[in-house]
Amino acid sequence: MADGFNQARAMRVAEIINDYRTLLLHISQQHVEPSQEEYWEDGFVVLRESLASAQTLMAANYQHCPVTGQGNVETEKAELQRVILDGSARRFQAHKIYLRAAAAKRWAMTRSSILRGSQATPQHVAALKSATVTLHQDLARFTDQHVVADLRAADLRAGHWVDDDPSLDVIRRWVGGQ
Repeated sequence: MADGFNQARAMRVAEIINDYRTLLLHISQQHVEPSQEEYWEDGFVVLRESLASAQTLMAANYQHCPVTGQGNVETEKAELQRVILDGSARRFQAHKIYLRAAAAKRWAMTRSSILRGSQATPQHVAALKSATVTLHQDLARFTDQHVVADLRAADLRAGHWVDDDPSLDVIRRWVGGQ
């Protein structure tokens, strides 16, 4: 039975895809070039992993399911819900990647501020260790539940229609099946 929300679903698809695109843009802006000595420092490793994860996510094509209902509102509803799920899963993954990359970028900026262009010396050890501890605390905070709650709060602040947004369990199953 048609519920009359297909227009809202179509708008939701546009909102989710726009968020996803924006997140990918922000992730690409987190790049930092470390020196050879710094290459394997924790934050730079996280940045490289984040950029690689974003590339993998972008390379994953949407598996379109052809609509054969030819104007059937129930078929349209099902397809829109599928696109909302796929887009939500992609946005979820991109947001998690972005949070990790942004934390690593903050770590890199803190490291740069501590070192001020010089090599690390014993005088820097405590401050550098503190920056790395903060990085790991931030990374530990970015659980799947945190990411979903963060996205949901932003959607609600923006006044988006979220009635068909998938739960974390549904997103996890979708991501696992892709």
